[in-house]
Amino acid sequence: MSDKVCLGLHGFTGGPFELTPLARYLENAGWTCLLPTLPGHERPDGLRQVRWNDWLDAAEREAQRLTERYGSFDLVGFSMGGALAAHIASRYPVRRLVLLNAAVIYASPYLLLQDFGSALQAGDWRRYMKIRRTPLRATVQFMRLVRSAKPMWKGIGAPTMIAQSGRDPVVHPHSASVLASLIPSVARVEYFPASKHLICLDREADALFARIGQFLSDETGL
Repeated sequence: MSDKVCLGLHGFTGGPFELTPLARYLENAGWTCLLPTLPGHERPDGLRQVRWNDWLDAAEREAQRLTERYGSFDLVGFSMGGALAAHIASRYPVRRLVLLNAAVIYASPYLLLQDFGSALQAGDWRRYMKIRRTPLRATVQFMRLVRSAKPMWKGIGAPTMIAQSGRDPVVHPHSASVLASLIPSVARVEYFPASKHLICLDREADALFARIGQFLSDETGL
């Protein structure tokens, strides 16, 4: 592939920063990476009026633009971005797909409590305040997006790599095996047992990036 381009879709209440370290790694390997900010994530109160269709429409606009310019592109979906990626990969010429802690089974109660307890012991109230600031309406829209992706997984034809954190308190670790049973073109399932939800910012990020780079560069076989 002469034009190596990758579209990255971030998570709910997050932003491009969740995928920036991976984008830098891929750019050093010759990719052009695009990390759009999804609607409602531009400012703290932006999620109050957004609907799940707005997120999908924004992702589709980027996919259409890349299709027209390059013919095909690689796609990375993190958390909520994974649900968006299901729609995009089933409708657009995605060359290869990478799913990072994709939102399928949302939240592991045990890991969530464990993570919250650790944060409190460390005096880190950021997670609690972030949950408090997230409008209930936006959370409902997120859940609708996840449901809308269910029939899309089986329509993905691009070779797919699934990466799942073992200590994810947001997306249940069992999500990886569920996705592997739904997506007909799964090539790899990779587990990172020491990582939490923000997998590209965690302790196993270097190993994750190396495996993604290998997967995207493998032109001969899977």
